[in-house]
Amino acid sequence: MLFLILFVSLVVTICLVTVWSRPTVAQAAAPSEPDTPHAAEPESLEGVLVAKRLAGEISTTQYRHAIEGLAARDDDRHPLSVPPDLGSAEA
Repeated sequence: MLFLILFVSLVVTICLVTVWSRPTVAQAAAPSEPDTPHAAEPESLEGVLVAKRLAGEISTTQYRHAIEGLAARDDDRHPLSVPPDLGSAEA
């Protein structure tokens, strides 16, 4: 029983040391300036609204109202067509 307790505590200690030492190694190896490109500009109106909402330029109520307007406009331009009912599969 003592062997099992010592073994489990050794494994836990090794795991904790590994986890705690990883971020410091990653920070030391990371370059000072990342070479990642800037985020692309949104291409749709929905994307613009999301970007404005995340930036805090519009409120949640304004965002919801704008999305409702887009949904109504989309429904007018492209109405949903329901396929005809062909009857039951048993017939």
